[in-house]
Amino acid sequence: MNILITGGRVIDPANHVNEVMDVYVQDGRIASLGAAIPGFVAELTLDASGKVVSPGFIDLCATMREPGYTHKGTLRSETHAAAAGGITTLCCPPTSNPVNDSAAVTKLISDKARQAGFTRVLPIGALTKGLEGEQLANMQGLSESGCIAVSNGRNAIRNSLTLMRCLEYAATFDLLVIFQSQDPDLSAAGVMHDGANAVRFGLPGIPETAETIAVARDLLLVEQTGVRAHFGQLSTARAAQLIMDARAKGLRVTADVAVHHLLYTDAKLNGFNSLYHVNPPLRSAIDRAGLREALLGGTLSAICSDHQPHDEAAKRAPFGATEPGISGLETLLSQALLLVEQDVLTLDQLIEKLSLGPARVLGLDSGQLGLGSVADICVFDPEAEWILTEEAMRSSGKNSPLLGLPLKGRVCYTLVDGELVYQAS
Repeated sequence: MNILITGGRVIDPANHVNEVMDVYVQDGRIASLGAAIPGFVAELTLDASGKVVSPGFIDLCATMREPGYTHKGTLRSETHAAAAGGITTLCCPPTSNPVNDSAAVTKLISDKARQAGFTRVLPIGALTKGLEGEQLANMQGLSESGCIAVSNGRNAIRNSLTLMRCLEYAATFDLLVIFQSQDPDLSAAGVMHDGANAVRFGLPGIPETAETIAVARDLLLVEQTGVRAHFGQLSTARAAQLIMDARAKGLRVTADVAVHHLLYTDAKLNGFNSLYHVNPPLRSAIDRAGLREALLGGTLSAICSDHQPHDEAAKRAPFGATEPGISGLETLLSQALLLVEQDVLTLDQLIEKLSLGPARVLGLDSGQLGLGSVADICVFDPEAEWILTEEAMRSSGKNSPLLGLPLKGRVCYTLVDGELVYQAS
């Protein structure tokens, strides 16, 4: 389909574009910016006046819950939510049931996502069988079946020798390994950041060292094996510093951060609102400042949603007994725009962290609007004000602390492969 997007402010950090112009889409790709191409006849015209036209967002961590936990979310419901959030590509961790440690599960995820037709889904395969941390998964087979990377999620591999063998295997095939580093013993009993607020609230804490010790060990093994590594959803300033030091030494290491760790601190848990119960936990103001600095300095390449949809029962219990996670796909943009409002990032920098940055982590040539690029596009109104309601959410998980609150910045159109997959009502 030929699509013409008119009058929008096109921001494409990859090609240093930031100006008002028309965008011409033909055969699923960017055919022209600004001037019309000869013979182009638009079959669909989208008015983007007063809005921003950017590359579609790429989310490095969004849990789909299917297969196995469809009472919390399905590939259809969650990819629909992603499209409503301007996300055109997402990576889903292997923490399904069954675990994604076989080509059959990978194919099921890919087929169901394709049938839903909202957002491109890139499965992440398991690093060990069943995520049990004992036997290596068939990583080569997972890669050949479509997995973009391998990971053991937050199921820590306690045995360092086993982890080293995993990394050696992955390095042999140049597979990207994604870490969600957290020491299982230091974090086992905790439900929030271990600090003054945990003492005040009487809740067991997860110390900052639960992350930094694990990141330090993992980095040493990354250095030894030479594997390509990405560290997901860092929550502490010292872990970000460790990544920066590793990069300075020449290690092939990248990292991302969840948007809620850039905005909130453990003080949000005053009142025991279980919707702010996340893992890793919301940290101190010092950690938040360190993460923001690492984001601006380039140590953190991307901002993700760390989307974790839950059913109502999972959050209806005393704080410590609830399951961690926020349903964040549909609010990723409006939350991230707060970083612009708070002068942490410029709008160009923010779009880079949501599109080009994650594309480079994954080795994709998307995340940009260059001529001939795949037409994955988000059109959003940065000034639009709206209120998130359960009824309007596409995600099956209604576990958002933002329900009923005024938000700013809303997606108007989302295009994947040059097809309109979402249009705001």
